[in-house]
Amino acid sequence: MLRIDQLSYWEKKLYFEEIDFLIIGSGIVGLSTAIYLRERFKDAKILILERGYLPTGASTKNAGFACFGSPSELKDDLDNVPEDKVWETFSLRYHGLKRLFSIVDEKRIKYSPCGSWDLIQNNNNILDKGFLTYLNEKTHLLLGEANVYSEDPTSLKRFGFKGFSTAYKNRLEGSIHTDLLIQELFKKVISFDIRVIFGIEVNQLVANERNVHIETNSGELKANKVMICTNGFAKQFIQNEDIEPARAQVLVTKPISKLSVNGTFHIDKGYTYFRNVDNRILLGGGRNLTRETENTTSFDNTPKIQDFLKNLLKINILPETEVEVDYYWSGIMGIGNDKQPIIKKVNNNLYCGVRMGGMGVAIGAEVGYLLANQV
Repeated sequence: MLRIDQLSYWEKKLYFEEIDFLIIGSGIVGLSTAIYLRERFKDAKILILERGYLPTGASTKNAGFACFGSPSELKDDLDNVPEDKVWETFSLRYHGLKRLFSIVDEKRIKYSPCGSWDLIQNNNNILDKGFLTYLNEKTHLLLGEANVYSEDPTSLKRFGFKGFSTAYKNRLEGSIHTDLLIQELFKKVISFDIRVIFGIEVNQLVANERNVHIETNSGELKANKVMICTNGFAKQFIQNEDIEPARAQVLVTKPISKLSVNGTFHIDKGYTYFRNVDNRILLGGGRNLTRETENTTSFDNTPKIQDFLKNLLKINILPETEVEVDYYWSGIMGIGNDKQPIIKKVNNNLYCGVRMGGMGVAIGAEVGYLLANQV
């Protein structure tokens, strides 16, 4: 690989000199930040650096859920987090999806308003009907939408599931195609005269009152301002923040004829999830089974979680169907004790928009908007 100091006059001038904004990370947040910076600063030179040959963290590896709160997840949050913070995050997710659809055409990312179902395995976790009433009242107050949540036990038979006690439906949730989302964001970034370079890893940042010095695996450069958008990998740049990596493992089956499953589905407070994609099942999650091994930046898959997912698929999701797994992968999220993202000026000319908490599809564009407006 050529180092920056070995590049031509033209290459240095086009990419690496007089940078107004340098964004680290080309996922949903990084690309959205670039778009909103361009709207504010029409003539600024904006450069995005990505260490991988594709976005490396979770933006091209997530399940493509356009979701903002299943009942069991909200119940768990309300049991452990101050109520005002729960509803603040809830609203951020809902309005974040609206923000996303304002910068990408929902048809071009195959958005499907299919609804979601929260599947309950244990009778002890069945929710009180008064809680659903409470959720609907809060949702109507915050979003202006009535009767969003309802109990829908007939869906279990309709989809052919086994081993669940009941299901709760959210009529407003849906799904997208993750690959198309990133592609549309890239197309918009390029059309806005924003440069993107892959294969350059940032190792160190030194911010002062005038600019930021950036040390990379290809040499040194500087920018007037730097935006850290690396989510679960951000700890190396902002050690004092409450953010840790969290691995999410996923599998996708081979094509299934006459697949009856259509929608997005949550299990166990949202820690496990699945959906139909084309005529396959995408199934992921289970990191709560072994948190000590899943707080990692390693992209390896582990037998314990993969066996858990395959058993769930065989016993509960498709009990009458012989299926084979076609794809395995994992993505790295950023989490903390608080579900809210970190959007702030770190120091001098250094900013960050990180800790998506597994909610990147829902809140990524809104985080990009808020980060761009921190400057």
